[in-house]
Amino acid sequence: MTSGDLTQALMLWLEHERVMKGAAAHTIDAYRRDVAGWLGFLSGHLGGAPGAAQVQALGAADMRAWMAHERARGMGTRSLARALSAVKGFARFLADRAGIDPVTVLSTRAPRYLARLPRPLPEDAARAMLDRAGVLAEEPWIAARDAAVVALLYGAGLRISEALALKGRDAPLPEVLRITGKGGRERLVPVLPALARAVEDYRRLCPQALTPDGPLFRGVRGGALNPRTVQKAVEALRLGMGLPATATPHALRHSFATHLLAAGGDLRTIQELLGHASLSTTQAYTAVDAAHLMEVYERAHPRA
Repeated sequence: MTSGDLTQALMLWLEHERVMKGAAAHTIDAYRRDVAGWLGFLSGHLGGAPGAAQVQALGAADMRAWMAHERARGMGTRSLARALSAVKGFARFLADRAGIDPVTVLSTRAPRYLARLPRPLPEDAARAMLDRAGVLAEEPWIAARDAAVVALLYGAGLRISEALALKGRDAPLPEVLRITGKGGRERLVPVLPALARAVEDYRRLCPQALTPDGPLFRGVRGGALNPRTVQKAVEALRLGMGLPATATPHALRHSFATHLLAAGGDLRTIQELLGHASLSTTQAYTAVDAAHLMEVYERAHPRA
């Protein structure tokens, strides 16, 4: 397999990740940049564009040289770990398609980094954000729209992309909403009456024609609402309330999980509500103080 074949293989792998694994568009773009950057480095490092045989022959020093190169370009530890993960995924694809054994690539260890734990909002701050969402908007329908989106982030634990993926046909919101999240995983999310009312308030005021197949949440020009618009609205709300920089739209999703667990929710159920493939991911999203954990432990394991 030649260098040209590797370029074609990269395109095939990206398509495989998109179709078979349901990778999101931004994930595919990141994969493309990371692997293309790795192949570009190898071209200079090896004195020519690599083929499958050169990938198989790579040694530990070659992989260390690539990582050092990325570090020198300013790539952070988390980004480098992500890039290595993409390179390994591509190498596995090559192993299946080209019959090679890229053992060194696959055994390369990712650099260590401290995971950034999510910082949920205190419950009173989250509720205050819900109450004040949209107050800074100049038009009533935009205020109602922003309030509805924020309500879905905190009240249903949706990602921004999931809330903005809702179509006109999804409203009025049913008692249980079917959401397609990362990796194409579907989940059922209960809809509280307050959430349904917030969306209906927005629909009633929205001047746009909300067609069944069109986006439910619209921008001022009638197109789909941009995620950055939501982020800016929450940022303005945060600044107005004097909340820390960690009070982001995604922090509302963190808060949904944390407050549900603090109220006695089951971790497995919360995992399903969030659409996490792994329970360990859900555990990282939940931040409950030690006193509450001890209280749960004592209830589950009463002393004789």
